[in-house]
Amino acid sequence: MTIYLNGAFMPIEAARVSVLDRGFIFGDGVYEVIPVYSRRAFRMAEHLKRLQHSLDGIKLPNPHNEREWTGILNEIIKRNEPEDQYLYLHITRGVAKRDHAFPNPPVPPTVFVLSNPLTTPPPELLASGIACVTVQDNRWLRCDIKSIALLPNVLLRQAAVEAGCAEAILIRDDAFLTEGAASNIFVVKNGTLLAPPKDNLMLPGITYDVILELAAANNIPHKVRRVTKTEVFDADELLLTSSTKEVLAITTLDGKPVGNGKPGAMFAKLHPLYQTFKREVMRK
Repeated sequence: MTIYLNGAFMPIEAARVSVLDRGFIFGDGVYEVIPVYSRRAFRMAEHLKRLQHSLDGIKLPNPHNEREWTGILNEIIKRNEPEDQYLYLHITRGVAKRDHAFPNPPVPPTVFVLSNPLTTPPPELLASGIACVTVQDNRWLRCDIKSIALLPNVLLRQAAVEAGCAEAILIRDDAFLTEGAASNIFVVKNGTLLAPPKDNLMLPGITYDVILELAAANNIPHKVRRVTKTEVFDADELLLTSSTKEVLAITTLDGKPVGNGKPGAMFAKLHPLYQTFKREVMRK
């Protein structure tokens, strides 16, 4: 596995980061994940725009412009074997003495890029759907920033694991849906796809965008608005989306069946549409 660290490409075994890196000490940094299909990064410009939003959110200058990032990412793709990959970008404020305030003068940021094989859900999971559990969304108020300080998400996801579930569905203020611990969540009711709005309480997912674009292009009724806790539990269907999970049906919630407990009509429409989009757009 070849990685990129601070201007150099190297085997992952050769990578070294100081224990005084502010990412290690404070979780002071951001990250981004980009899927790669047939050695082509999907919507690189949109992902880099989201990365810029996260950097702006923590007041950290971008260490590279779009052209430089494109060169680095394409080289990482080239140096790793899988045809389908996902790229993990990790940028911290750099190495400095331990002080909560930003280093003054600023220090060079730490820039790390990793490639992993991109695997998709197996057919049996598509046929059965997944089980999820609801948990209270107790994270901070800037969930739109892809912060590397993901301990709240880790604990929420672990709650799902301990309940024997694949994902945690987050409910804010015991009132409305935000997202999953590592995914976006859609609700289906009476044939309409409901999506929580992009705001400071959720991460603006790129796959989330694709699903809404496919709904619009194929005349599938959909609305972007606050989705209440009651609507989650009364849903005909629940769908989970992410770059690595693509589209999955949630068939069990808190130990009870969603709808009839099987993947429903909306999943049956959106999953093949997504696969066609992947084949005809993402891979080209």
